[in-house]
Amino acid sequence: MTTYRISQLAERSGLPATTLRFYESAGLLPAGRTASGYRVYGEDAVERLAFISSAKLLGLALEEIRDLLEIRQAGVCASVRARMLPLIADRIADTDGRIAELLAFSAHLAAVHIELSGPAPAGACGPDCGCTTTSTPQAGPVLVTLSPTRPTADRTVGPDPEEWRDAPVACTLGGAELGERTEQWRALVEKAEQREEITDGLRLSFPPDVELAGRLAALAAAEQGCCAFFDFTLHLTPSAIQLNVRAPENAAGMLAHLFGAPA
Repeated sequence: MTTYRISQLAERSGLPATTLRFYESAGLLPAGRTASGYRVYGEDAVERLAFISSAKLLGLALEEIRDLLEIRQAGVCASVRARMLPLIADRIADTDGRIAELLAFSAHLAAVHIELSGPAPAGACGPDCGCTTTSTPQAGPVLVTLSPTRPTADRTVGPDPEEWRDAPVACTLGGAELGERTEQWRALVEKAEQREEITDGLRLSFPPDVELAGRLAALAAAEQGCCAFFDFTLHLTPSAIQLNVRAPENAAGMLAHLFGAPA
């Protein structure tokens, strides 16, 4: 029968001895003792540690892992699977909830970024200058509209939702900057799982991804800095990201050039 001293098991498993001692104290890794008091582990310890590491990667708590190990000790895989299924389902639900919260927070950050990118008011900061935000992003579906706004002097009447229709169809970027922006859009558009026509434009559907949502919002905001004739709406849910892009009829060629045609 193969046995391991703690240093040997640490080398074989790739885990430090301190971790092995902790697992022993947590009831996850039983250890025997030699006559001189040294820890000694059975031949199943390496496989047991592999299972513990796998369970930790799934986000399972130590108490849940200990419960699974006790069931696993009986040698019936079906029993282990039956116990793991509800645990994994709970982790999926928790993860989906966190994704929704992070998507909402990403949208909140994108909105603040757009506000701060606009012209600053004259003088010192004030309650309405945009440097202080008081609203807290909420989990669940979020709608972020990125449209050109009126100049600061007209802010009291709010943005014109159709202002993009009257903007000149011209891009202020040129040369290398224009090429770089085109490549940035194409790299993101390639991640779209679906394209469909909407009135005046396209709807691109993406998988739910926090980083991707932030990149889409940031790039859309940057695009309106040079092409005010584009209108963007970002719809965030736990199951999908939808980007609606609209443009005037005489900008249809630029719309297709950047975002492609619907499948």
